[in-house]
Amino acid sequence: MENQDCMAGKMVARLIRRGWHIAFAESCTGGLAAAALVEVPDASRVLDESVVTYANEAKIKYLGVRPETIEAHGVVSEEVAGEMASGIARAAAAQVGVGISGIAGPSGGTEQKPVGTVCFGFWINGRCETRTMQFGNIGRNAVRRKSVEYVYRTLEELTEQD
Repeated sequence: MENQDCMAGKMVARLIRRGWHIAFAESCTGGLAAAALVEVPDASRVLDESVVTYANEAKIKYLGVRPETIEAHGVVSEEVAGEMASGIARAAAAQVGVGISGIAGPSGGTEQKPVGTVCFGFWINGRCETRTMQFGNIGRNAVRRKSVEYVYRTLEELTEQD
């Protein structure tokens, strides 16, 4: 499998070619997705800002996630991840926004949403797509790394379509 540095490098090059900007709204990954991009030379040409919104209140305050969405679906949901992605894209005036919310563990899981459940939102030029992955109870940092790898694989797929 391609390593995340290579995937992030390809994404930086693709975004530069298109003249696009990207922004991340991260919860369980704690900034790892943005950090992977920042390791790439010329990342500053495509990344102006990103946020870590760990608390529900931060998601509401900085990203415009609606409290009703959190109440109805839970913070770890595709609905919240989608609102995170669109909220950060709008706030940063970026063509691409990524929202990540999940349960990295070792605790916090439920029967419906076990440890290792991560929800993703991808906002690309006004179109939002959401997805959920179950990475399993593989350890907190492994869930976080797998989430970042998933983000870059999915971005590659979704930005090919535009």
